Amino acid sequence: MSDDDLRYPTGKFTPETEPLGAEARAALIDRIAEVPALLEGALDGLTDEQLDTPYRDGGWSPRQLTHHIADSHLNSFVRFKLAVTEDNPTICTYEQEPWAETPDVREVPVAASLAIVKGLHERWAHLLRSLRPDDFGRTVRHPEHGRIDLDFLLQLYAWHGHHHVAHIQGLRARRGW
Repeated sequence: MSDDDLRYPTGKFTPETEPLGAEARAALIDRIAEVPALLEGALDGLTDEQLDTPYRDGGWSPRQLTHHIADSHLNSFVRFKLAVTEDNPTICTYEQEPWAETPDVREVPVAASLAIVKGLHERWAHLLRSLRPDDFGRTVRHPEHGRIDLDFLLQLYAWHGHHHVAHIQGLRARRGW
């Protein structure tokens, strides 16, 4: 299996170039809403040793992936909230690699971040389902990438959770866990 296959088990993120319609948005929101259950299933029964096994050489472990999903999706939720309450706010970035090495990520049980992901995704999906179609055109300003609309972020995060759950599922399949 190639390194790219292991790094991108669901394929690389490729946003739609055409405007999203209501049906496409609803499907993407459903993908975000289902991440907690998929993550919980992917983690079920793993030992601490398995939770600390990288999914590939140089990759993160299921423990790091779980805490990363919580960290990343918390940041994304805040970005959505800023976009719907402010006019093109500048968002804060963070360095995900050092975040994945902090003691809370290395040492805290995955149950803590799984609880965050469950509650966060319930609120996030509710917020997303409450938005009007034109709200998805609202934007945030990324310091490096410029203006980004909520349709783009919706696509990115519908991909992101599944992407990392697939890392854990693939590791389990390869190891026979």
